[in-house]
Amino acid sequence: MLDKYACLRKLFSLRRDEIVVTTMSVAAPWARLSDGPLDFAMVESSMGQAPAFGLGLALARPERRVIVLNGDGSTLMCLGTLVTMAQNPADNLILVIVENGTYEVTGNQPIPGAGLVDFETLARGAGLAHVHTIEDAGDFDACLPLHFKGPGPRVFTWKVRGAEEPVPKPRAYIRQRALELRQALGQ
Repeated sequence: MLDKYACLRKLFSLRRDEIVVTTMSVAAPWARLSDGPLDFAMVESSMGQAPAFGLGLALARPERRVIVLNGDGSTLMCLGTLVTMAQNPADNLILVIVENGTYEVTGNQPIPGAGLVDFETLARGAGLAHVHTIEDAGDFDACLPLHFKGPGPRVFTWKVRGAEEPVPKPRAYIRQRALELRQALGQ
């Protein structure tokens, strides 16, 4: 099992100008690493919507890589997005599914199918070709560069140990964060 916080630190260390969309249990730890205009914490009543938002950004801005850090519970909320990603492929889109088997920010209740759901199989079944499941630090280090290069869309499932993140509280309301992202993208 991976340590979510160590993975986020390593991802951050290689990040340059990519857009990073976070939600739920990844939003607060990422914000401690980076909370600028290209960081979009999508937490207000948005569980499950971050990959669709990231896909829209990736299609609109093909010159910029978009990394979506999504939980396993959030992924289950909108599995149809995997099909949409396959039918509207964006070479610059990376979806990371942070799998810990729980709805972490609401009290660690088990997600439906905890321990049974195979996100790699779901993503491949949806038509996505570049799919990776990462379970240990050695695999993570080997796959980390693929988060930043190569064709997409790519889906990575990080199998992480459980943690206890509180409900994230972004520094600004979603409208303000959207405005900052638009300004950072020159629109």
